[in-house]
Amino acid sequence: MNWTSLESADQINAIKKQEGYSLIFKHSTRCSISMMVKKRFELDWEKLPDNLPLYFLDLIKHRDISNQVATEFFVHHESPQLLMIKDGECVLDLSHGEVSVDEALSVLN
Repeated sequence: MNWTSLESADQINAIKKQEGYSLIFKHSTRCSISMMVKKRFELDWEKLPDNLPLYFLDLIKHRDISNQVATEFFVHHESPQLLMIKDGECVLDLSHGEVSVDEALSVLN
């Protein structure tokens, strides 16, 4: 699996219009906890469906996009943070130690 870098407002708009599920991982590249959570997630991500779009948001480079994500999906800013989007709505919002592939799968199943 591979991340798609989330870097523009157009991508957020496309995610909002997309049918089905998408996953957004918000990550601070300056935070060791965020790095650990990301690595743990990536160790298990082969359990996720191959067709699930996975977006990676670097909060340091793209704080404006992070703010837009919070506004568009009605979530508080956290880092690290995992958002599961279904048909344009956030249906799962996890942060810090809650972030896991198993939690994402619980929504998908």
